[in-house]
Amino acid sequence: MKAIPQQELLESHDGGHGATVRSIFGSRRGAPAATQAPPRNVSDTWRILVVEGNKADRATLTEALARQGHDVGAVNSGGDALASYEAADLVVLDLDLPDLDGLEVCREIRAARDTPVITVTSRGSELDCVLALQAGADDYVVKPYGLRELMARLNAVMRRSRRTACADPGAEGAAVLEHGPLRIDSHSREVEMRGRPVPVTRKEFDLLALLASAPGRVISRESIMHQVWGESWSRRTVDTHVSSLRNKLGGPEWIVTVRGVGFKLRSMR
Repeated sequence: MKAIPQQELLESHDGGHGATVRSIFGSRRGAPAATQAPPRNVSDTWRILVVEGNKADRATLTEALARQGHDVGAVNSGGDALASYEAADLVVLDLDLPDLDGLEVCREIRAARDTPVITVTSRGSELDCVLALQAGADDYVVKPYGLRELMARLNAVMRRSRRTACADPGAEGAAVLEHGPLRIDSHSREVEMRGRPVPVTRKEFDLLALLASAPGRVISRESIMHQVWGESWSRRTVDTHVSSLRNKLGGPEWIVTVRGVGFKLRSMR
């Protein structure tokens, strides 16, 4: 996919939804805007792409994130998002877009790379949350939301992302985990079952790798929550990912529920 130059994106005229994309991560090459407070630490400054169909919400969120010291770009359509997300460290994705289904945009991003995605929507049902997580979202925020809540979730997602990026995949015993017909490669973050690839999301991989690191041993629900989701989690999130992994691995017997404690990968003995 051809990436749009980082210095700017041209105004989109497609279907009458024209909305100028403000500074798509170009400020790092020049002086920061006068309205942006200088970041406390460069490691806490991210390139954030806001994908928001509502003009007022887009402007408000973009300004708020910029005031936190982040390098913010904004688009109003799924097409523009897919053309520009490669330059971002994190994507805040509205699911209600004028041209494409936000869930499909999330799937496209996740299929191409591990860029963290937080979905934002006015849809607050359990099914909508499950669908977003299954599409590969790292977190799900329901409108209306407070800026403090959103920033807390952004911080949690980016901390987890940095831990994954800094992990040493070459450490002894950590590169490839094999458990019977199941093979987990932490270098490529790929899963195979009987030689066939198993498509998994970022969090599904992290969860499966954690369970496979000690097959047959029960890992508590609390430990899973904190090691995979950090400070942003819920009981429903864990159960949803376990259920999805069971389906993808070919049956419920692969991940065993130990009632009142947690989960374990079945023993092959």
